[in-house]
Amino acid sequence: MKRKIIGVWSGLVLATLALVTVPVSGANAESVLKKINRTGTLTAGTPTSAFPFAYMNDKKEWVGFSVDLIKEIQQRLEGKLGKKIHLELKGVTQQTRIPMVANGTIDIECGSTTYTQSRDETVDFSINFFYAGSQLLVRKGSFTSLAGLAGKRVGATKGTTNAAIIREKQPQATLVLFESHDEGFQALQEKKIDAYSTDGVLLAGLAAKAANPNEFEIVDFFSKEPYSCILPEDDSKWKDFVNHTFMDLIENGKYFELYDKWFGEKGVIHYPMPNVIKLYMLFQVMPK
Repeated sequence: MKRKIIGVWSGLVLATLALVTVPVSGANAESVLKKINRTGTLTAGTPTSAFPFAYMNDKKEWVGFSVDLIKEIQQRLEGKLGKKIHLELKGVTQQTRIPMVANGTIDIECGSTTYTQSRDETVDFSINFFYAGSQLLVRKGSFTSLAGLAGKRVGATKGTTNAAIIREKQPQATLVLFESHDEGFQALQEKKIDAYSTDGVLLAGLAAKAANPNEFEIVDFFSKEPYSCILPEDDSKWKDFVNHTFMDLIENGKYFELYDKWFGEKGVIHYPMPNVIKLYMLFQVMPK
């Protein structure tokens, strides 16, 4: 009997020690800012086909609105740390972007990721840097809304909020999942699906690359999609640094210059910023 009691207490002690040591290990983990300072490298993740946020141009160079924001973070790091910081970009997908931040493979992900409460349980997010909404890309004159797609084939990319919203709001449609937006748009062009859904600004980018853009149109608007950069959980210094970088860009006007570069009248696609969104962006800037 005594042996059993001792055995039970030993197990409880070991379990307690295990619980105590977990937070200590986490507290001693190297922060992103310290890692960047030690290695001289900012490792950032971004998609390769989220036109015009992040994509490969004809010269196989990584470009886009989100890529420009990452480069602004890189420049601010150089000012803070007082040395050259190398930017290493890694490609991510909708399925890998959150795990790659969570496991430390990348320090930040900036692309076209929607900030959701469920995702916030696993990782942290920056302040919002863009606003869009789920819409449909269809052949001109074919459909006007998600409601009219009952019994039809609707495409979306795996791991996106768009796919989840279609399941919820139009369960009578057949949801066809793709690995990328490009694959989904190709299926639409080949008439394998009746509509493709993602955020309206990304649909505009897909249609712009078609041989005949006028064959397609963007319809309906059935969700809000606020974009943010994905950050590691519980690293407040790094989150503050990224947020303050964005706040400074908004306050000094550089953010709006970059927006106009990609979405203005002479931008890659024309996607004007509503005044209410501009006002909200300005309200995200905290007093110094």
